[in-house]
Amino acid sequence: MTRFKRMFQDSTYLRLIDRSEQVLTKVLGLVLLVVMVAATVQLIGVVGVALVQPGTPWLSATLNTVLGDLLTLLIALEVLQNITSYLRHHVVQIELVLLTAMTAVARKVIVLPQGNNQPELLAGLGLAVLALGGAFWLVRTVNLRQPAARTGPAKRSQEPDRLTPPDGADRR
Repeated sequence: MTRFKRMFQDSTYLRLIDRSEQVLTKVLGLVLLVVMVAATVQLIGVVGVALVQPGTPWLSATLNTVLGDLLTLLIALEVLQNITSYLRHHVVQIELVLLTAMTAVARKVIVLPQGNNQPELLAGLGLAVLALGGAFWLVRTVNLRQPAARTGPAKRSQEPDRLTPPDGADRR
């Protein structure tokens, strides 16, 4: 019974949650890496076949598909950077998340089929770009104003400590 109680103490429970979170993040990173390698091989295959076949029209659906796949891989790479950044610093970098979202919206705009007659979709994508751009600008402005967080070990100051008396002085 005491072991069960000890397991649900705050420090033990939080340590268990932290370890589980790290393991899950690593597993997600590995899964994403496998998916990215498979998608890269597939993209290289599609481009290779299109280059070998004579008369492949590059300014049609093939180019749209290749660009969409390439941007999807870039988005996956940014997500992988988010995961590795979280593992290194235990912080979600909001700038990187916003950049990933902007890339995803840009991908959607680029791969839209020609002659798309959905003005609501285009207006929504435009608003999303404006909102993400504004959020990125706000976050970036705040981050540039704040001094960088110290992540390394403390450095010894060259100045003498004013709180401790110099050598030879009476220490009471």
